[in-house]
Amino acid sequence: MGTAGWIVIGAIVGLIVIVLLVVAAMYNGLVKLRLQVKNAWAQIDVQLKRRHDLIPNLVDTVKGYMKFEKETLEKVIQARSAAVGAVGQGPKAQGAAEGALNTALRGFYAVMENYPELKANQNVSQLQEELTSTENKIAFSRQFYNDTVMRYNTKCQTVPTNIVAGMFNFEQAEFFELEDEAQREVPKVDLSVN
Repeated sequence: MGTAGWIVIGAIVGLIVIVLLVVAAMYNGLVKLRLQVKNAWAQIDVQLKRRHDLIPNLVDTVKGYMKFEKETLEKVIQARSAAVGAVGQGPKAQGAAEGALNTALRGFYAVMENYPELKANQNVSQLQEELTSTENKIAFSRQFYNDTVMRYNTKCQTVPTNIVAGMFNFEQAEFFELEDEAQREVPKVDLSVN
């Protein structure tokens, strides 16, 4: 084989090496993003667990004051149980369960407004403050998770990375979305003086 033959073989081998390096880089990028999605979901799980742990404390604290509101308390407890039961079932199932819990908590807080002595109770105030802080952390974690999912899904769908994603069975990730339409509405605030 002559020099020209070796040059052609060298060029082909070089091209194959370059293609393999590019594919490896795309694969590693997809793996990195998939792990970021899992990490972001784990952060949501941590905050949801904290929320789930705070709710029984709040319910127990207000039980004595809200003797006639048993139905409201039971709705919160049932919604919390459903949310805890949805853990590990994926963003769609957890989003639906957490939406129902949010609705139950809104009803709970609305009923609490009828009990001025509850507002003055320091334990209730502290638990509400912790729950509000946790809700803010959940919102931030949800935003971070959805942003990460968007980056990952975009990589899985755009050329040429989509070819590598298809070859190695990278699946689209689910967004953590609100299922309850009422949660999408802007709350109405009435500042009028009666």
